[in-house]
Amino acid sequence: MAEEDDGKEYRWETGYEKTWEAIQEDDEGLLEGSVAEIIQRAKRKRQAQRKGNTRLGMMRHLFLILDCSECMNNQDLKPTRQLCTIKILEGFIDEFFDQNPISQFGIITTRNKRAEKMSELAGNPQKHIKVVQQLTQTPCSGEPSLQNALELALRSLKMLPSHASREVLVLMGSLTTCDPGDITVTIQSLKSHGVRCSVIGLAAEVHVCNLLARETGGTFGVILDDVHYRDQVYQHVDPPPAATCLDSSLIKMGFPHQSIEQGKEAPLTLCMCHVDAQDDESSKLNSGKHSCPQCCSKYCELPVECRACGLTLVSAPHLARSYHHLFPVENYKEIDIKDTVEKPELCFACQKNFGEHDKHVKPGCCYRGSRFNSWLGLEAFSRKGNNSHGHQSLIYICPTCDKVFCLDCDLFVHDTLHTCPGCATSQQTFQTMGKNNLPIL
Repeated sequence: MAEEDDGKEYRWETGYEKTWEAIQEDDEGLLEGSVAEIIQRAKRKRQAQRKGNTRLGMMRHLFLILDCSECMNNQDLKPTRQLCTIKILEGFIDEFFDQNPISQFGIITTRNKRAEKMSELAGNPQKHIKVVQQLTQTPCSGEPSLQNALELALRSLKMLPSHASREVLVLMGSLTTCDPGDITVTIQSLKSHGVRCSVIGLAAEVHVCNLLARETGGTFGVILDDVHYRDQVYQHVDPPPAATCLDSSLIKMGFPHQSIEQGKEAPLTLCMCHVDAQDDESSKLNSGKHSCPQCCSKYCELPVECRACGLTLVSAPHLARSYHHLFPVENYKEIDIKDTVEKPELCFACQKNFGEHDKHVKPGCCYRGSRFNSWLGLEAFSRKGNNSHGHQSLIYICPTCDKVFCLDCDLFVHDTLHTCPGCATSQQTFQTMGKNNLPIL
């Protein structure tokens, strides 16, 4: 146990702490200022951890292993662990493909000491979301088998090319796992094939889960509540650093086109991705399709791997959204407005006064799906006057263009826009800002 924690004390072994002293009243006897300060620090913590010049695995292949054992019926997460997990995964899958459009995703469930693959590795987010939603009709029963689920994922991941990033994310609600053999052998096999495994525990720390994450270079965490649960899951949206065994190679890709003849209607055809579809809705004939530039096979959605010639079909926006992780916007400098010589009054991006009490973050106003608000419980503080801007004295300055931004615009630029508005509107800085941020190949 001591070797596992590297000498760190458990929470109950530490000294007596007056944790309530972290929150102080302001001059008006209110606590919103201290709460907003805590939220600010939490929102910028993950942003400060991002570093440029890092080799990343851009073509990600992620298997999600979901515990569907009897313990997922517990109601410590409302309404139940299973329903709370499904709700979080719906947003996570959509965000995952938005930030990683040329990646692939698969789902594996484990219950009754068995593992079942619910969806193969594919790049269609709606297909995976539909599979997740159908899990609400699946009863949770028995015990999970972590080894069986990992072996099932490994059989698919080890067949991928050497340039592909191989990842497994385990959502574990049970404190036990019923395995048919020695799971340490499976862990070593995952490590040898360069599979990065991360585990999120819903109950407590389990030694075998911590060992799995540590040996394979992944992360391990235990949730505190549903907000922290969402935060832990969404941390896996951004691509992790590439494994040492990941090869660098050129990949042939195709950019499909739509052949339209003037004066003629497009013929009705069946796309390759729905040839084997069982339901009538998916097997209908359509006219609008993307044609593979190599074999002229038709597909209704991108990105996809051509089933006839094996060519990866993408569009230019997909590549642009994938590679912005390699060129992150440089972190803004946090400065107290009182320490500046020239007192700025307006945020360069949103043109709002820094002292305005009526500027607040509405869920979904800047961030897709209020992802960042729900992580930190900002909905409770989004009322007029009860926000960080009402008590804000910190400003954020771009080190390249020296433009001044507020906290919300700072986070929006780094997490969603991925381009500094000040640098983009200045011709001189826009042309030179990428020279010092080249990725390591």
